[in-house]
Amino acid sequence: MLKYVLRRILEVIPTTAGIVLLAFALFNIVGGSPAEAILGKNATAESIAAFNHKYGYDKPLIVGKWGEAGVAGLFDSQLFKFVGDLARGDLGYSVEMKEPVVDILRRGVGPSLSLTVPILVGGTIVGLLLAFVAAAWRGRFPDKTILFVSTVLMSVNYVVWVLAGQFILSYKLGLFPIWGYRSWFYLALPVMIGVLSSLGVDVRFFRMAILDELYKPYVLTARAKGLSGAAILVKHVLRNALIPIVTYISLAIPYLFTGSLLLESFFGIPGLGSVSINAIHSADMAVVRAVVVLGALLYQFVNLVTDLAYAALDPRVRFQKG
Repeated sequence: MLKYVLRRILEVIPTTAGIVLLAFALFNIVGGSPAEAILGKNATAESIAAFNHKYGYDKPLIVGKWGEAGVAGLFDSQLFKFVGDLARGDLGYSVEMKEPVVDILRRGVGPSLSLTVPILVGGTIVGLLLAFVAAAWRGRFPDKTILFVSTVLMSVNYVVWVLAGQFILSYKLGLFPIWGYRSWFYLALPVMIGVLSSLGVDVRFFRMAILDELYKPYVLTARAKGLSGAAILVKHVLRNALIPIVTYISLAIPYLFTGSLLLESFFGIPGLGSVSINAIHSADMAVVRAVVVLGALLYQFVNLVTDLAYAALDPRVRFQKG
């Protein structure tokens, strides 16, 4: 197992390097002039030159110049500065907010996690419970009812859930606040909407994963030995169905960091989603680049943890990838 873990960690290194280089290319080569994006197209040549000198955009792009500094001068470039800053945990400086990007993201992480973690955990638990009920009574009334409700939930657009929840539950009935982030109560309605909007897809996927295992030979053997249906579902079926379920859940985990753009925007939650939108509108590329890079690195980390979870759930995975 240790060799497998070390091999997977080593495999992440070149991919991570590629992500960093791609992010640099997108924002420094393809993205155009940061000075023009911030100062505007009518900025003078002097102001653009001063901006580029202040933030290091006047340096060579990839490799520095051989000069008095010798070999060290080759590393005096935008690329090496970008990589070096990332290695030190320096994500740049926000020209719009007039503060380091790290401080901006640090303030946004808490609100985003307080919104998205309950949505992920609550949606997964409710989805699994309903999927177990549907699978256990496949083709009967509980199963048909759950499938019908799931289809209805999937058919309603995400924005409709938000607008209907705010209008009916907040504005008309006054049960929840519409805007702000002062206590957990302000998160109750957006969390409910987040769970409901994804519940239909979750239930159908979990039900399919459980049914794929429910009629395999080992389940029939367990039934022949006299095990109850609940024991078979919990002790045998759930464990074997966890690999596709873990894969499904892992795809949503990176959004715990980047937040929910729509929910945060509609409910005034100062998380990373709203930070990203504000940065895009104000052309604050340092913040946008930091969110993109950290989100991509988080995907790498989640993929690594997911593969390790596969190996723990099913030892055959280690041999197949060995």
